[in-house]
Amino acid sequence: MAKNIIIPDENLNSLNPVRFGYEACKKSHSYGPAMRTHWLIHFVVSGFGFFRIEDREYHVSPGEMFVIPSFVEAYYEADSENPWSYIWIGFTTPDKPPIALDDVICCPEALNIFNAMKTCEVMNTGINAFLSARLWDLFYLLISKSAPQPNYVERALDYIHSEYTKDITVDQIAHFLNISRVYLSTIFKEKMGISPKQYLLNYRMNIATIMMSNHPTSISIIANSVGYSDIYNFSKMFKRHYGVSPKKYIEQHKKNN
Repeated sequence: MAKNIIIPDENLNSLNPVRFGYEACKKSHSYGPAMRTHWLIHFVVSGFGFFRIEDREYHVSPGEMFVIPSFVEAYYEADSENPWSYIWIGFTTPDKPPIALDDVICCPEALNIFNAMKTCEVMNTGINAFLSARLWDLFYLLISKSAPQPNYVERALDYIHSEYTKDITVDQIAHFLNISRVYLSTIFKEKMGISPKQYLLNYRMNIATIMMSNHPTSISIIANSVGYSDIYNFSKMFKRHYGVSPKKYIEQHKKNN
């Protein structure tokens, strides 16, 4: 069974769909070698096949797409035992696609997008716009998959260095990163060797000593400047950290200088 849908060319800028269809191929069904004036992406739903583009050859499996740029010679052939079924979309673009495309792309998640494209089969108007939107869905998916994973530890450090003057907690940092506190604590300790709570405390205490040494002011102002609205809590944490009270630390620093 084959379905080929003719799409009115409405000359949409950027991504302009010009062909769409799907097919359950017969054994060893082939096309080419040939080239086209538009880009063409096939998503393999089931079965297997062979794809050659210029001097590069691939065996393509379900969940993979094979990509044929405009004016590039290509040949493809269904497997002789388990032929592929695929969905394809052809489009023109005045420039390169939004993301560089490999010859073959493994992206099983794209199946939902290609299946959604089939909805155009019952449309009387707006087919071009609808398929253009689905193409953008596809490229968004590919862009998001290729993007580097967030460096949560670096972002946590940036958050601490920026917000340490406020009454922040590890829960707030995790919420800012949109991850769980347990996961944050685990990856933070793996990279930094200490928990985020301990790092926050160390950072605040270090800033406090810098202020005491270089910018003498009252202990209450220093406490407030490093995120402690309660001077007694600050003094307790400072003494636990350095073994002396803030007042004693200032006296010792003056004596040594």
